[in-house]
Amino acid sequence: MNTFLEPLVSHFNYVAYIAIMMIGLYAMAAKRNLMKKLIGMGIFQTSIMLLYVSIGAKEGASIPIVAKYAETISPESYVNPLPHVLMLTAIVVSVATLGVALCLVQVIYKQYKSLEEDTILDKERS
Repeated sequence: MNTFLEPLVSHFNYVAYIAIMMIGLYAMAAKRNLMKKLIGMGIFQTSIMLLYVSIGAKEGASIPIVAKYAETISPESYVNPLPHVLMLTAIVVSVATLGVALCLVQVIYKQYKSLEEDTILDKERS
């Protein structure tokens, strides 16, 4: 295989994580519409969850449930459950923050009749 592509293929999860994270970061930083910023925040959070879940995965490993009559237990044959549990918590937190942010955006829209950042700032200054 080409020496340039070999590290990209072997670390595909990191490449995908960085690409998705940069898309979310760009949307949050460059877009002027508040809804687009929230979508960017959701993409950014999802990329972080993808990173942690991909770190916890092991090739050839199974879920960490020990059989009832198992005599020997090898930790190498099980997936680390900690990143998955943490990401379940992160999903709940991200849904909650997104819900609060959507409520705030709705209140802002009712007050300013716009979701564009420049329009809101102009109305706030005048």
